[in-house]
Amino acid sequence: MDLPISPGLLISLIIVVIGILIISKGLVIVRQSEVMVIERLGSFHRVLESGINIIVPFIEQPRAITMLRYRKMGEDYTAITSDETRIDRRETVMDFPGQPVVTTDNVTVRINGALYYQIIDPKRAVYEVENMSQAVEVLAKTTLRSVVGKMELDKLFESRAEVNNEIQAAMEEPASKWGVKISRVEVQDIAMPDEVESAMRLQMAAERKRRATVTEAEGEKSAAIAMAQGQRESSILNAEGDKESAILRAQGEQESIKLVLSAIGDSEENKRTVVGYLLGQSYIKGLPNMAKDGERVFVPYESSALLGSMGMFREMAGSPEDTVASHLKNRNGSRESGFQGGVVGGAASGQ
Repeated sequence: MDLPISPGLLISLIIVVIGILIISKGLVIVRQSEVMVIERLGSFHRVLESGINIIVPFIEQPRAITMLRYRKMGEDYTAITSDETRIDRRETVMDFPGQPVVTTDNVTVRINGALYYQIIDPKRAVYEVENMSQAVEVLAKTTLRSVVGKMELDKLFESRAEVNNEIQAAMEEPASKWGVKISRVEVQDIAMPDEVESAMRLQMAAERKRRATVTEAEGEKSAAIAMAQGQRESSILNAEGDKESAILRAQGEQESIKLVLSAIGDSEENKRTVVGYLLGQSYIKGLPNMAKDGERVFVPYESSALLGSMGMFREMAGSPEDTVASHLKNRNGSRESGFQGGVVGGAASGQ
């Protein structure tokens, strides 16, 4: 048996269903770090923050934002475009594909970069630009070409941090109009043509060879300087030693002369005798060397007088002619015996 449904019950059921729909459509839960831009009848009304929010269904609607992202599949990048009603306010990274850039020395390189940005004003990001992520990407690419185009290839490799800072500084003002903050820009990879890379390798090898040659030359220069300084110091020390030795010999001869004069008297005749004695002693000391250098030795006539004047000092200073005789005995032949007899005879006659 069918139960009749009264009109009142039917109306109540319809009201309940409409209430459930209104509650389900009007109750919006926004997660942390997300916001929603709400429009009322097609115009901006408010921004929903994180938490539980209530909107009027069919009158208030969330406005979607278009986002462009790249997904890397192997060596290629695939662009993915999506309309999102929930706007993520966290810092987002955009890893866009490599771009061909011409440096100031006409070298074409391919640069792959990464862009970090954050939406700080959702209203501007929705209403001030049609496609915020695409606008940021195009701005980053054009700024990259502008900055790198002012540099040479060698300067580009040395100044990556400078390139990053210049790109970020150039993007801050236009991105701020879109409610976007550029956190940082990173140049990841720089790909060069094969012929340029080969030329750079040759240049690097030549530079290292040049540095090695310069280092070796500097080492040889330092060694030569050290050797010259050592020889100079050695010569100075030898000269100082010869000087001190000569001074000591002169002082010894002076003391010897003083002792002889004190023993025999300091008259003029005795002084001349002492001087003759010293000259004769020096001459006798040089005779062995003279005899070694040649086969014949010529003895001046005055030498017999010098040897004679030395006889009186035999007991006091020793006999210098005995020294000459001992050196001359080593020479063979009748010439040596005659020479020794003449010298000794002259000395004996002086006694």
